Amino acid sequence: MTKKNIIIAIDGYSSCGKSTVAKALANKLHYVYVDSGAMYRAVTLYFLRNNIDVTNEEQVQNALEHIHIDFHKEEGVTHVLLNEEDVSDEIRQMPVSENVSTVSAIKSVRQAMVKQQQKMGARKNVVMDGRDIGTAVFPHAQVKIFMTADPKIRAERRYLELKNKGENITLEEVFENITHRDYQDTTRKESPLVRAEDAIILDNTDMTEEQQLDFVLDKVGKAKS
Repeated sequence: MTKKNIIIAIDGYSSCGKSTVAKALANKLHYVYVDSGAMYRAVTLYFLRNNIDVTNEEQVQNALEHIHIDFHKEEGVTHVLLNEEDVSDEIRQMPVSENVSTVSAIKSVRQAMVKQQQKMGARKNVVMDGRDIGTAVFPHAQVKIFMTADPKIRAERRYLELKNKGENITLEEVFENITHRDYQDTTRKESPLVRAEDAIILDNTDMTEEQQLDFVLDKVGKAKS
């Protein structure tokens, strides 16, 4: 009997620390980590660089045919590759943050990325985080976590992260960006952000990273036993 791969889907709102938990979990379990949000950010970066008109479906489709996204792990750090170029830092900057919800709402973009994500999860044990992993990408994932936190706390965390990277930005701007993205993510027509019925809620407003990891490890252990 063929052993089935384990897929852990972590969904939730922006700046909830999904990738932090997912990375730590993948390292602990020696699974492959896939940051689906980074994939949409990489597509957004490509569109911005190449002046793609997101309302022009022909331009979008043509661009998608020239986009390949991969992940490369080096010294414990996962790097995002856009057509073999490391764009890990650039995709986290505000121009991408301000446009990623619009780009990721495009049906053809989501279809293209879901295909790439499913290929990644076809042969290996995977931890993947995003907005629709447990609902659209891997609806039969063995473990589904839905992360949330108070918007003000999320904005503060994101603000400190950007300030530490030298970004000249205010807390108010980050808060506005987060609330706007929440609205776009939850109201878009194509694969909106919703909690899968069988997803376990993880509200990390008052939790440390260690507590979050322990919480998810406990759920994974129960699912595997």
